[in-house]
Amino acid sequence: MRPDLVNLFRVFARIGLLSFGGPAAQIALMHTELVERHKWLEEKHFLGALSFCMLLPGPEAMQLATYAGWRLRGVPGGLIAGLLFVLPGAVVILGLALGYAHYGQVPVIQALFTGIKAAVIVIVLQALLSLARRALTRRTDWALAFLAFAAMFFLSLPFPLIIAAAALTGLLLAPPAGAPPAPLPTTHRTPPRTLRTIVIWSALWAAPVLIAWIMNARFLTDIALFFSKLSIVTFGGAYAVLAYMTQAVVETHGWLSTAQMIDALGLAETTPGPLILVTEFVGLLAGFQQGGTALALVAGAITLWVTFTPCFLWIFTGAPYVDALLARPRLKGALAGISAAVTGVILNLSIWFALHVLFGTVTRGEFGRIPQLDSFQPLSAALTVLAGVLLLWLRLPMTVGLALMAATAGVVHLVT
Repeated sequence: MRPDLVNLFRVFARIGLLSFGGPAAQIALMHTELVERHKWLEEKHFLGALSFCMLLPGPEAMQLATYAGWRLRGVPGGLIAGLLFVLPGAVVILGLALGYAHYGQVPVIQALFTGIKAAVIVIVLQALLSLARRALTRRTDWALAFLAFAAMFFLSLPFPLIIAAAALTGLLLAPPAGAPPAPLPTTHRTPPRTLRTIVIWSALWAAPVLIAWIMNARFLTDIALFFSKLSIVTFGGAYAVLAYMTQAVVETHGWLSTAQMIDALGLAETTPGPLILVTEFVGLLAGFQQGGTALALVAGAITLWVTFTPCFLWIFTGAPYVDALLARPRLKGALAGISAAVTGVILNLSIWFALHVLFGTVTRGEFGRIPQLDSFQPLSAALTVLAGVLLLWLRLPMTVGLALMAATAGVVHLVT
């Protein structure tokens, strides 16, 4: 049964407001609402769409929502579903980022973030363990994961290069097809319509980049170009690309400090919607530090635009061909290679976060990061152990764990 746009809006508004807990929880929520409760999608269509979205760069849960909306009500349905999945979290991030920009240096606020940073180490470790169980099933997967980790941690190779190499390796190692691949269907989308879709959404994606460049707004142009590039290489979820983003934001552009990047991730974990909304926080805070609230709002809006507009491009272009694309085993092989490499990338991110939280001084050596041992911070270490107990052993919900860690660090600050 196809819903009307009013019912579609109502259901996806509910999904957008309740989409806490990362992609696994968000996908489960969508399955409950769309397949089980309202029976708008069949199980095979839902799972096929999920596989397709995992092949794409960008947040798979948001793209799954967009695909579901498209399948139910065409492009208007896709826009409604995708936007409602993102906008609630984007509004919350806006408030959190501006509050952080104005009050983040207050001592008690900094103390709260000490607890959040400790929790972030454990949250990233959770993501690593979850992905490793799914992605590392063969010796070649373990080898790719190790090589990806070494390439980032010891050699500081660019994340896009690592992803490209992993995809090519997975493509070459994929088992041969048992039968000729299905031809691409043309009943739902003809080549001219597909081309028109690509042109329209590519133009929308490029619009803020061109406007900023024409206005000679150097900072906004850099923001638009950087986050546009990021949207192309965001395979494997937000955690995978965070190390690359942090390196560029902190070291290449100097927009934020390492501590601010860790705080950004911690706050993004507390909001509904995709974790990649952390890019909005980065854009807002970078804009605030460059030129105050007005520039922060513009930079945040541009960051959101170039992060999520490509998602609509991928879905509206590829959705009519989902079944045929999934029949190609070499694409699955490329995805498997990327997933294995992403495991190594997230391991690098885990170690990177841990070093910067547990030690006051971390320097760049010839082969990786080197902590200054006399800058070890016992309080951060104790808080990290507590976060591990709450999130890994007691398995508390992520938002509850973050709140408890912030409260614990705040109490310690007040009594010492």
